[in-house]
Amino acid sequence: MEAVLKKEVVLNKTLCRFIGVSVFVILTSLGAFVRIPLPFTPVPLTLQTFFILLCGAFLGSKLGVTAQLSYMFLGALGLPIFTGAGSGLSYLCGPTGGYIFGFILATLFIGRFIKYTQSSLIPVLAVLFLGDLILLSCGAVWLKLLLGISLGKSLLIGFLPFVPGDLLKALVAAGLYLKLKNRIREVF
Repeated sequence: MEAVLKKEVVLNKTLCRFIGVSVFVILTSLGAFVRIPLPFTPVPLTLQTFFILLCGAFLGSKLGVTAQLSYMFLGALGLPIFTGAGSGLSYLCGPTGGYIFGFILATLFIGRFIKYTQSSLIPVLAVLFLGDLILLSCGAVWLKLLLGISLGKSLLIGFLPFVPGDLLKALVAAGLYLKLKNRIREVF
């Protein structure tokens, strides 16, 4: 009982990593269902980007990328876990496909650079927001290619509308990360 009170519980690291990856696959999936359609773009606002930021920060690059590849794989197999309960390989070729690929790059970037932030809000926020900008850039470039529009137009419909909300998500994610990072590092 004393070990539990002192948080000295012996944890199976492999099991904890599996659970961590699974939790972020589930959270990313649930984030797709928190969806606000915008009339001027085929891309809705979702809560997924918030969970992508936390995934990279908490799991690191290897486990974070594993979580996001798992999410993509399960959706491609047919589980209705993409935005709007979408699924299948064809969904990845639609308007939001570039963002889903961006999940992987953003998680990789955040996981690699979050360790250099010295536990200070501004550097953590900068890494999270830069990761988010990578994600949005992937989506905007994909929209440009898919819809055959100019880069300026793709930025107007697939990048700029999401920046204010994503900055807020990055700020909340940075606060959560700073609050929980020491405990999470004990587990992973």
